[in-house]
Amino acid sequence: MESENKNADYEQFVSLFTRSEPALRAFIRSLLPSWNDAIEVMQNTSLVLWRKFDTFDQNTEFLKWAFVVARFEVLKYRRTIARDRHVFDEDLVNRLAAESAEESDVLEAQRRALQHCLAKLPEAQQELVKAAYEPGTKIKELAVQIGKSATALYKTLNRTRQQLLTCIEQAVAQENALPPSQS
Repeated sequence: MESENKNADYEQFVSLFTRSEPALRAFIRSLLPSWNDAIEVMQNTSLVLWRKFDTFDQNTEFLKWAFVVARFEVLKYRRTIARDRHVFDEDLVNRLAAESAEESDVLEAQRRALQHCLAKLPEAQQELVKAAYEPGTKIKELAVQIGKSATALYKTLNRTRQQLLTCIEQAVAQENALPPSQS
């Protein structure tokens, strides 16, 4: 019976953590000066979240709880590197943490809207956007591959970005207009 409870806890944790991980990673990154610092703190935070999951109140939002744990892990990490002159002041970290937590809901709504809006594009346009934003892509090389001039490709991408921006703004506005239980 105890084994079944542990499996259920594990599955619930993985589900909640996986859903929250991108926002949590962005939150941690916003509080630290480098990606390497953020990676280290993210690993520590993940371990602490798992170890303390049995104290998690099911009536609270997992991401908000994770933000609190992450903020403490950031502060703990900062203390270990306190001799570095590029470390943020503790008050600044607390202010940034509060602002980042507030922005996380907005960013998550924008991410959902982007996915929705990308899916609404014709398949060829979706593939073009994916190819253009692939790491290391050079627009001039992509233009040659698809048989367009770089200028024509830039114009096409700009129109697509504008189309996506309009769609995202409308989707987020519509989501914010819905009662909380429907969003």
